[in-house]
Amino acid sequence: MPTADLETGAPSLLRFATAGSVDDGKSTLVGRLLHDSKSVLADQLEAVERASLGRGQDTPDLALLTDGLRAEREQGITIDVAYRYFAVPRRRFILADTPGHVQYTRNMVTGSSTADLAVVLVDARHGVVEQTRRHAAIAALLRVPRVVLAVNKMDLVDYRESVFAAIAEEFTAYAARLGVLTPGSGGGIPENWCTAIPVSALAGDNVVTPSATMDWYGGPTVLEHLETAPVLADPAEAPARFPVQYVIRPRTPEHRDYRGYAGQLAAGVLRVGDEVVVLPSGRTSVIEAIDVLGRPARAARAPQSVTVRLADDLDVSRGDLIAPAGLAPALTQDVEATVCHLHDRPLRPGDRVLLKHTTRTVTAVVKDIPSRLALDDLSPHPAPGELTANDIGTVRVRTAEPLALDAYAHSRRTGAFLLISPADGATLTAGLAH
Repeated sequence: MPTADLETGAPSLLRFATAGSVDDGKSTLVGRLLHDSKSVLADQLEAVERASLGRGQDTPDLALLTDGLRAEREQGITIDVAYRYFAVPRRRFILADTPGHVQYTRNMVTGSSTADLAVVLVDARHGVVEQTRRHAAIAALLRVPRVVLAVNKMDLVDYRESVFAAIAEEFTAYAARLGVLTPGSGGGIPENWCTAIPVSALAGDNVVTPSATMDWYGGPTVLEHLETAPVLADPAEAPARFPVQYVIRPRTPEHRDYRGYAGQLAAGVLRVGDEVVVLPSGRTSVIEAIDVLGRPARAARAPQSVTVRLADDLDVSRGDLIAPAGLAPALTQDVEATVCHLHDRPLRPGDRVLLKHTTRTVTAVVKDIPSRLALDDLSPHPAPGELTANDIGTVRVRTAEPLALDAYAHSRRTGAFLLISPADGATLTAGLAH
């Protein structure tokens, strides 16, 4: 797939996330990637050099380029998701640098939810551990299209090919079984889902520059793979989905009868003249006009933010979904989904929650938790009774009002939802509809 935008000729954009267990060297890898691709400003590098000297280090600690919070620098761990923007001649990147500590697994869910690719780090001395399996499972659940297994700290195992091969084989075998997590995937995980690369982030081997000490490896460096990996399918190719975020009624003399519905087009293309249905009411109309940045347009493509005007004066409000009349999602009040529980407070059957789907929030009750996933062998543990922080499982939820949900297998945007505490607004669970 070409790495340039077909319409503008500009370098294409790849969103990717990083994940790894504590002390696997993820921050160093990201710092090395930024440094060796010449994506670090001179004053940033000088600040890192000063901080490193203050710690008694002879060489710059590149991890400090990414661990921006004071608590992160003091503890030597990544806590929050940090988004980095950088570019090389062939491609632009948005990097979601996510924490590795099990306590912050929830942040990996946030960072990977829009990613085209995930880089999962493994310490060559320790191999595949539980957190590695958890990160792989989350990447599969969130349908991240590609994964790079970066086997780091190869310098500490004498750059032995046998160590790398054993880790890559174990991870690939585990990844092959992850199809059980993706209902409706039509065959599970693709055969080329994972690419394993041996690296030493500290020394710079195979991050940006090919390693001179691992001549047994003939594959791409991390940056080369990032430059050439396919991006997600164009969201405009899917059936149109337009969640209404805001109703615009100026009521001025110039716009006395103006009634527009503003929001971001989650998928597909909307054109003037299209027959659409408004959900959940089920009323139909025709798109009379589309405004983009205050100017009329004949069509809008995902993920543009636009204002849509309809030919009929319908009762449309925030949370409604506008979709093609013949390709609209079915309404449901009974939601079954795979979830990752994000809060320290357990989720139990009978819990009353708020369910937030696109711009719509409705009250709901957790009816059942049929199973919890065991990460070691990917077997479902039936009727666990509750889900605790970082658990992956299946839930059934009954909503007070109908929702226009797509299956997550068909749409990452309109197949995802959050369960929220009605008491304090805390996010409890991320759900992926079946």
